[in-house]
Amino acid sequence: MITIDVMGRTPIYEQICQSICREISLGTYKEGDRIPAARALAKDLGLNPNTVAKAYAILERDGIIYSVAGRGCFVAKHKDDVDERQTLEFRELTKRLLASGLDADRLKAIIDEQDAERGKVTK
Repeated sequence: MITIDVMGRTPIYEQICQSICREISLGTYKEGDRIPAARALAKDLGLNPNTVAKAYAILERDGIIYSVAGRGCFVAKHKDDVDERQTLEFRELTKRLLASGLDADRLKAIIDEQDAERGKVTK
């Protein structure tokens, strides 16, 4: 499920990219699956279609999805690109958090908490 936080600091188009990458990593979208049409997704999320189109353009540029004229956008077969993108985003966020003064041990504890919580949800 693609989610956004309109009050968050992360640009909406980037949140869409992150949500789609997350769904691919979780297996919700698999290679060759059609993702929601930009206009339909924009309508469902109450967004400007250009915002969704921008996110899709970035995902296509990064090789995460591909488009077929008149048919829509589909998940590309390069799952490693999704993992690489998420790893890069995590590294950047980690760098910012550590620079802001968050203790590395606290950051590790948060990761452990989230991993444990994820385990409860998937079981």
